[in-house]
Amino acid sequence: MELSGDDIAGVVDLFGALTREELAEALAELAFKAGEEYETDRFVDDIEKAVESYHLVRVESQTVDVSADAPLLVAGPGSFPTLPDNATDLVHILDVEERDVDRATAGLSVLDRFREDAAGAVDAADADRVDHLIDVSYELEAWADVDLRAEREHLDRTA
Repeated sequence: MELSGDDIAGVVDLFGALTREELAEALAELAFKAGEEYETDRFVDDIEKAVESYHLVRVESQTVDVSADAPLLVAGPGSFPTLPDNATDLVHILDVEERDVDRATAGLSVLDRFREDAAGAVDAADADRVDHLIDVSYELEAWADVDLRAEREHLDRTA
């Protein structure tokens, strides 16, 4: 089963936030419903790619209205969440209640990660990553109501 970053973000958005384990279980359930083998480990790389591309962002549990033992993933600024086939069934399958995310607090944690990613891309002279992060900077500004003009100008100078 092939899932895009937007599909994975759609699954997360259905609940507001999920741990990596909950998301892997949800994706395995979707695969099973599509007639494929139920295997949670199968989606580890897909989830990681969605995080790397900012389709998903990691937030600490205090940014969400529930306590959790693990960091949570939320649909990020790089996503246009879509629901894969049978995704709405997941609310009846998984034992996860809908979670509300404090976007302002989540935005601050994403801002820190963005700055680290931008510095790493510049240091590595990774033009493709720099270009991607410039795009993400605009999306992140709208998503979290932050100002990334200085970071974008720095990225622009190195692109």
